[in-house]
Order: sequence, then structure tokens, then C-alpha cells
Amino acid sequence: MTPSIAIPAVASASARSPAKAARPGYRLSGGRVLHSEWAKLWSLRSTWITLGLAVLFLVAFGLLAAVEYKSRISSGQHIDADFATATAVSLSLFGTNFAQLALGVLGVLVTAGEYSTGMIRSTLIAVPRRLPVLWSKSAVFGVVALVVATAGAVITFLLTSGILAGTPGALTMWNPGVLRCLLGAGIYLGLVGVIGTALGVLLRSVAGGISVLVGTLMLVPGLISLLPSAWHNNISPYLPTNAGESMFALHHAPHTLAPPAGFAVLLGWTALILGGAAYRLVYTDA
Repeated sequence: MTPSIAIPAVASASARSPAKAARPGYRLSGGRVLHSEWAKLWSLRSTWITLGLAVLFLVAFGLLAAVEYKSRISSGQHIDADFATATAVSLSLFGTNFAQLALGVLGVLVTAGEYSTGMIRSTLIAVPRRLPVLWSKSAVFGVVALVVATAGAVITFLLTSGILAGTPGALTMWNPGVLRCLLGAGIYLGLVGVIGTALGVLLRSVAGGISVLVGTLMLVPGLISLLPSAWHNNISPYLPTNAGESMFALHHAPHTLAPPAGFAVLLGWTALILGGAAYRLVYTDA
């Protein structure tokens, strides 16, 4: 019979220690969560398509408005009061209402899409504290929407300025208020994207998030306009859309907010919806 050989426990422990030391350490950090959300955003085909549509809406509608204005001015056709006071800024930002839908819908897809596919469970297992997921998704998409929208607004303005040269509405980039309007449009569209991401987490439904987004941005202002004028003038400036429009308006009509006040109101709406999304993300199951 072959005698058994006793292996000391110390030798066994020392044999295991190199394997333990070789195992890489994993440390969750805000930078890692941001990098993960950045990678997920650009891995979606819908990201590229919808961002392209947002830029297309800004450029196409801006150019169409500028061409229509130039043709009416040149031909001496009757121009209504709103169109007669148009400038290169207002015409170049004519497509903002359409671009906001594209960016807002993409914001909803970025978050609610994970709930529809079940990927959110894997995300929350990797980031058990949960809130960094919401902050990272909102920050990443908000910055992307801001950069894309600002670039689109500047490009459209440069193109429309060439079309409107020699007309009453002609402006250059260095006229007072022009840069503020273009940057204000970019910030507005970036915040709309953040609102979309928050609605996706709050409602956890792509259809529900898009419906509430469209209703808030498009339908509610129309319904408020049916109220008596005193009520309308007191409520309308504080709606998200109207507060945002005041950020990129070159000249302000009565009963509208100044750009800093409009920015503060829109920021308040964004914080309110983000707060609701954060509460539901933390206190309810995925």
C-alpha cells in the first residue's frame, strides 16, 4: 500500500494566494458608470438616426423659412405681421419645435428602452446604488443633445444669413443677442433631452413616456391658449415650452419671461421630473 503524503495547510494556503492576488480588483466609480452609459448610447442605431433627424429638422426648416421670407420680400408679396418682423435668428431656429420632439423621444428611448428589454436589471445589478445610473444617463445624453443642437443651430444660422443678406431680417453672428439665442436654443434642446430620459425612468414605458412628452411640449400650450386672456398670460410663460422659447428669442413680446428667468423655470421643471424619476428608481423594483 502506498503511504499517504500529508500536505501542510500552510503550503495549501500559499498555493491559493497567488491566484487570489492575480484576480483583478473591480471598483465601481462615477467615471466607470459614465463610460458605460456613453458606450450604450452610441451602440444604439436609433441614436445615430434620431440625432441626424434632429439636425435635419433644424437645418431644413430653417432654410425653408429663410427662402420663403426672401421670396416674399423680393416679390413684394403681402407678409403677415409675425413674418414681417422675422430675423435671421428666428428663421434659423424655426425648426426647434420639430427638433425637440426628436431629441425628447430619443431621451425616452435611452431609459425606457432598457425597461422594455429587461436590460435594466443587469444595469442595476452592476450599479446597486441605482441613482448613479440615472445621473449618468441624463448627463451623457443631455451633453450630447446640447452639443448636437448647438452645432445644428449655428450651422443653420450661417446658411440662412447668406440667404437673407440684403433683407431687413439680415443679421451676423456678432450682432447683439445672436450668440445668446443660438446657445440658448442648444441649452433648451439639451434640457428637453434630459426631461425625456427622466420621463423614461419615471414611467418605465416607451409609449407612455413619448405620450407625456408630446402632450407637455405640444398639446398643453394649445389648451392653455383657450383660457381667458388673464389666466393665459399668467400661466403660459411658465410652461416648459414657452419658458424655453424665451431663452432663444431675440426680442421679447409682452407677458414673456426674460432669458435668465426662462432658463430658471425650465431648469426647475427638469429638476422636478428628475426628482420623481429618482424616487421611483430607488423605492420601486425594476
